Amino acid sequence: MVERRATLGILAHAVMILGVLIVAFPLYLAFVASTHTAQEIVQTPMPLLPGSNFWETYKAALFGNANGQGSTAPVAHMMWVSLVTALVITFGKIAISLLSAFAIVYFRFPLKNFFFWAIFVTLMLPVEVRIGPTYKVVSDLGMLNTYAGLTVPLIASATATFLFRQFFLTVPDELVEAARMDGAGPMRFFWDILLPLSKTSMAALFVIQFIYGWNQYLWPLLATTSEDMYPVVIGIKRMIAGGDSQNEWNVVMATAILAMLPPAFVVVLMQKWFVKGLVDTEK
Repeated sequence: MVERRATLGILAHAVMILGVLIVAFPLYLAFVASTHTAQEIVQTPMPLLPGSNFWETYKAALFGNANGQGSTAPVAHMMWVSLVTALVITFGKIAISLLSAFAIVYFRFPLKNFFFWAIFVTLMLPVEVRIGPTYKVVSDLGMLNTYAGLTVPLIASATATFLFRQFFLTVPDELVEAARMDGAGPMRFFWDILLPLSKTSMAALFVIQFIYGWNQYLWPLLATTSEDMYPVVIGIKRMIAGGDSQNEWNVVMATAILAMLPPAFVVVLMQKWFVKGLVDTEK
């Protein structure tokens, strides 16, 4: 057994507390800034305690009543765009990856291994590499400033396909034979056996892909030019127009705080499933 020493326990907790403080302090400053007026924030030194302008600032952010030189679009609508985008990307990636992995593992067709490796090689071609051709295709199809333009180019996922393929390979062949003997077709086997077994993996991927979709910056920056289609991450950038005196930093900080809430909520809500999907070995 590993001997537990009080000094090591205290040191470990001190290191963890220090790490939490380092990570949480910028978030605390953002929250404090969102509770003051824009004039109070630019003063030296900046206030380190919450102010009395909380409701006014968050109301201005959510409903677009700010007076800064940058974008004044309602953050509530931006968050709706981000939510729709993140959910479509997440469910689209999971659905396509499940079906792709199912076909690769359980069906025989010519060049099966070639197609799998062709999918796998796309891991070396992220959005940043193919951003030019992707933008040209989306523009020619008239999909700029649309939900389809924001989501369709980001739906395919070689990583999720690979993870589901590796999981399907661990499913005992006896389940396949039993399903065949019971008269279950391929899709019945997929819906009644593979999907229930894959729920923890899907939950883990849901968390990862939701955060991925919510935090998208480069592609929405190119694919959206109308304030009606700004995701909240792009909205924060558009709010910053120039010097400190031209920006309402309290509204910008409030928007940043609001933008962090949905991903944090998803992580907290699905933490158990997320961890289980990554470390559970019982299939």
